[in-house]
Amino acid sequence: MLLTILHIIFYILFLYLAVNTFYFLVVAIAGKIRKQPVYKSHDLKKRIAVLIPSYKEDHVIVQTARKAREHNYPTEKFDVYVAAHHLTKETIQQLRDIPVNVIEVSFEIGSKARSLNKLLNVIPETNFDVAIILDADNIMLPGCLEKVNHAFQQGYRSVQSHRIAKNKNTSVAVLDAISEEINNHLFRRGQRALGFSANVIGSGMAFEFSKLKEIYNKPGILGNPACDREVDFEIMKSNIMIEFIEDAYVLDEKVSSKAVFERQRTRWLESQVIHLKMFFADSRAIKKNAHYFNKLFNNLIPPRVIILLIYVLVFLIFLLEKASGLPILAPTYTWWFLLTLLYAFTLMLSVPVNLYSVQTAKAVLYIPVLMFSMVRALFKMKVSRKEFLHTPKAFTQDVH
Repeated sequence: MLLTILHIIFYILFLYLAVNTFYFLVVAIAGKIRKQPVYKSHDLKKRIAVLIPSYKEDHVIVQTARKAREHNYPTEKFDVYVAAHHLTKETIQQLRDIPVNVIEVSFEIGSKARSLNKLLNVIPETNFDVAIILDADNIMLPGCLEKVNHAFQQGYRSVQSHRIAKNKNTSVAVLDAISEEINNHLFRRGQRALGFSANVIGSGMAFEFSKLKEIYNKPGILGNPACDREVDFEIMKSNIMIEFIEDAYVLDEKVSSKAVFERQRTRWLESQVIHLKMFFADSRAIKKNAHYFNKLFNNLIPPRVIILLIYVLVFLIFLLEKASGLPILAPTYTWWFLLTLLYAFTLMLSVPVNLYSVQTAKAVLYIPVLMFSMVRALFKMKVSRKEFLHTPKAFTQDVH
């Protein structure tokens, strides 16, 4: 009887993982064969507000703001705004000397949503057509705003730039960089290849200024630590397509330590649960089309580290099965082995060639440590959390 129950559980788990794997395989292949649209420069220029919320990030925000201010987009067509939450007076003065616009904010419960809400309501809406959000450690590479402008001139109302690693100074940072690129391929490049919206990341994303302001003035969003997910959800509800610009690069700091990885993944897990709840909170008000079901499916997929952990556990059960002689697994391990290989092939297909290196090979050996951290993150989840769970930035090397 017990073996029968176990077989049913394993069959359900196998089917669930098989559906996810085949879905990712289709997306990964589509992303490889799609011809990427080209965005360059356009004679007409949208007025762009660069919004940078910053919380206790004195050691990185000045460089970010300076690089943003020096960006190669017509000076009269863009401006930089920093929401300064718990920054020192010295840092605030340095920012004003660049010069960029500094809005000092103070909240009892700090959150990215509150900072962005403040910026969007202080800046006159008629001054800008587009708002792009950067994290305090992000650096836009040359041409980024020109390509964002070109996409908006082509009729897009929402754009996600290509966020890439600023640093690969530790094994954790290398793995985080690889994870980012897999996400770029599966959830942005591949999604667009199939005609769906790219998923936004949280920074390097641009929207119509008025639409973003409307979203950040929604009741409840200020207390939502997963505000980026809510923006993504509201854009979907409004039937706005999110474009992905392959070569509009934004450098983003990758987590360098196990402790910061664990904290960041705790926030991401909480965000995924909060986002998932939105699909069912007021489902009657949402148009049920292919875009809705595709995004819902994306949010039902567990993190890759969890899936890898499941495959490791299945292998251990296989060893137990061989030692005991009991037929515990269902279907047989041959099917599990083939599914594991297919999943690994899909991930490898999604990793860019430039990340295949000796450094990556060494970093892969650190995956079991991050699996343990991911399990700890699962137990640290607090979906009722109201504050934004900040991850400290440590990479201060100058970027040219």
